Amino acid sequence: MKKPLEGKIAIITGGGRGLGRAMALGYAEAGAKGVVITAARNLDQIEAVAAEIDEIAGRNTGFAIQADVTDMSACQEVAKTTTENFGRIDILVNNAGLGQGMMADDRVKFYEGNTAGWAAIIDTNINGPFNMTYSVIQTMLQQNSGRILNVTKSRSSMYRPNESPYGPSKAALEAMTLCWAQDLLKSGVTVNSIAPGGAVETEFVLPAVRAKASQTRKPYLPAEIIVPPAVWLASDNASEITGCRFIGSKWDFSLPPDEACEASREPAVFLPPERDGILKKTWEPAKR
Repeated sequence: MKKPLEGKIAIITGGGRGLGRAMALGYAEAGAKGVVITAARNLDQIEAVAAEIDEIAGRNTGFAIQADVTDMSACQEVAKTTTENFGRIDILVNNAGLGQGMMADDRVKFYEGNTAGWAAIIDTNINGPFNMTYSVIQTMLQQNSGRILNVTKSRSSMYRPNESPYGPSKAALEAMTLCWAQDLLKSGVTVNSIAPGGAVETEFVLPAVRAKASQTRKPYLPAEIIVPPAVWLASDNASEITGCRFIGSKWDFSLPPDEACEASREPAVFLPPERDGILKKTWEPAKR
């Protein structure tokens, strides 16, 4: 039986840990021929994940590249190296990001945090996805096919007090998803956003929040929760799905994958446009 990503070539930014690592291994399990993972630092982490990918899918499937998504030239080098080694680029997952911990160790008002941290979060979480998408898009357009997935977060936490700019940076990425989906309509390239659906056990959890959660025994979602929609949306089966938002925790394994994907869809975080709206499914309620 053919696997959903058989023969596909993917780039996953921030692939050394957390959601990125989970999706990289999930893509290997789903039959990807090449999984390129990047990170700005910690080369040893992405090399270890590349080795895990090879154990799953065979030698030379995983490929680790140290690259900072805030550096356009580095992103273009990632795209160039991927096409040189694998011949094409089918999937881009914009997962690399910086969390609120760059501002402070606890939730603080926007004027109380580290201003350098604010700039770093904005540069990585907004400019980073643009830089990577800009770097791969010509290849995808020439292929007449491609899948771009932007990793965001839960709707209500985008505007939670004492959590900017991390939350608003993900709201911006949701808006970029809608803009890009419309720019790329009928090109064969789709753009969607995915989120785990709650707090995941990653380094993004603020130290003070983590300490409080340990006292209350608040559970975290496993990083793997995002894998099912990330795989399905990257496959040929999702060729007609663009400009939509999907939640990993809403995936229902009792349903066929296409129905589970639809059931995990949320309407866009923004109101429908008053004019010039060319995306339809984006604002429709999910079918369950």
